[in-house]
Amino acid sequence: MTQAIRQESDDSRLLAVIVHSAFYVLLAASLLRWLIKHSDTRSTPLIVVLSVLIAVLYAVSELRRSGRLVWFSLLVLTWSVLVVLAPSFAWCAVPLVYTGLRILSERVAVILVVVLTGLVVFSEVRIAGWLDPNLVLAPPAVAAVTTALFVGMRRQAERQSALIDDLVRTRRELAATERREGTLAERQRLAMEIHDTLAQGLSSQRMLLQAADLVWDSDPQLAHTHLRSAAAIAERDLTEARRFVHDLAPADLAAGGSLPAALTALADRESTDTWTVRCHIEGTPGPLPQRVEASLLRVAQGALANVREHAGATVTTITLTSLDDQIVLDIADDGVGFDPATNAASAEHRGHGLPAIRARVRQLGGTCTIESAPGDGTVLTAAIPLDTTGGDPCAR
Repeated sequence: MTQAIRQESDDSRLLAVIVHSAFYVLLAASLLRWLIKHSDTRSTPLIVVLSVLIAVLYAVSELRRSGRLVWFSLLVLTWSVLVVLAPSFAWCAVPLVYTGLRILSERVAVILVVVLTGLVVFSEVRIAGWLDPNLVLAPPAVAAVTTALFVGMRRQAERQSALIDDLVRTRRELAATERREGTLAERQRLAMEIHDTLAQGLSSQRMLLQAADLVWDSDPQLAHTHLRSAAAIAERDLTEARRFVHDLAPADLAAGGSLPAALTALADRESTDTWTVRCHIEGTPGPLPQRVEASLLRVAQGALANVREHAGATVTTITLTSLDDQIVLDIADDGVGFDPATNAASAEHRGHGLPAIRARVRQLGGTCTIESAPGDGTVLTAAIPLDTTGGDPCAR
């Protein structure tokens, strides 16, 4: 767009140079013709003075932006006097018509063209008389065509200018919208990362610290064990915080760790005396894109956080199943369960648990389903389609 505007400016500048050059060539030719044929007349000095004055006025009217209409009016008035005295200067009207159409309003410019054309016809008739209809009809016809073309081009240029302004404004609005969407997406990413890592770790630390406080006097060794576990969780959460701030892979997947190994380590960490977390791997997962592995691990972390906070389960099983066209993650617990139909609306507005899990799976083009009933536990299933050609499913 910028290149088109620059090209249009260059074309206008070139046209102006051609018109200005044509004016001075016509002025010089008219003066030379007068000197050759009428050098001995008494009005010759006046013709020369008026020609020089017109040349100066034309240059001033083009160079000065302040008072330009005044200078142009003096130029037209001087030319009118000159063409009455010397009809051969009538050809200078063509550049004057161009300048008038360029700097005046459309209505005033048309009136100026009519006046200048009338003076041209008058000067031609003075020289050749009324016997040549071409001298009477040709100037108005040429002036009409020229005016129509110029007015049409100016209107088209105005429409193009308005269109360019609309496009520029639309581009700015689109850029602002993209920035807002990017900001919201980054906020959502941070919210999900905080929920699946720091919030979960803080919840575990709170439980361990509460347990340590309960047995601090009766079993100091067990209390210290809880404290050491809380410190280990805090250290791991600090590593996770640094990694998601820099948008890196989870710590369990860093240094070439696989998704099955990360899920197994997660199950071992989450298991307590009252809550057993198991991990089963069915099939042999092939190489997965880093984003898929990271998202499935975060889904498992978020699901376990929900189970620990709401389900009251004693056993939770993580199952990773590799199929030909998809990879499926199941988290099943034996907790209190709930009715998905009656709790769907409230679940969407309660924290970042299930909404964050659904958002992660949806970003990968997958599906997330929840099967539960009061008293029968809950099964959360996240299925991610795989590109059998080895590509990233996120790019499809």
